[in-house]
Amino acid sequence: MTEEIEFILDSTQESMVGSIAHLEKTFLNIRAGKASPAMLGSVFVDYYGSATPLSQIAKISVPDARTITLQPFEKNMLHTIEKAIMVANIGFNPMNNGDLIIISVPPLTEERRKDLAKQAKSEAEDAKIGIRNARKDANSEIKKLEKEGTSEDICKRAEDEVQTLTNNFIKKIDEHLAIKEAEIMKV
Repeated sequence: MTEEIEFILDSTQESMVGSIAHLEKTFLNIRAGKASPAMLGSVFVDYYGSATPLSQIAKISVPDARTITLQPFEKNMLHTIEKAIMVANIGFNPMNNGDLIIISVPPLTEERRKDLAKQAKSEAEDAKIGIRNARKDANSEIKKLEKEGTSEDICKRAEDEVQTLTNNFIKKIDEHLAIKEAEIMKV
């Protein structure tokens, strides 16, 4: 195969790996019943004028399956962190005891579980769209090379490889989704 085709295949695979990585990161933010520091991944705190991830200004721990505790590195940040959690609108009601912020993670209702499973499906579908777009881009690059004189056999083989990559990555997305749905629906 030509160097151009190798490059197209490599960049397509890289793009598809990126879609999977993004999906995994998104799935971490979809809570599944038990407490996890990742639940606060989307919370940013105003730290001396700049939006800073919560994990950089407080120690986040999970003492049990239903509780998250936050210990700010600077005590004067307690109220700011508490406010940031409320503003993030992630469904938590933080309690400030003067030293720590304690968050009780409420158990999920059946309806909420179904909503989260639907959200996970939607994220998985977005990842599949990213995979398909990478395939479309690769195939159009291969077609360009064919018009420029690259052998039809080489181009056909490259398109087959792109399709194989696509099928493998779509299968990985389906596997990730099945695991996440099982995690969400487990009571």
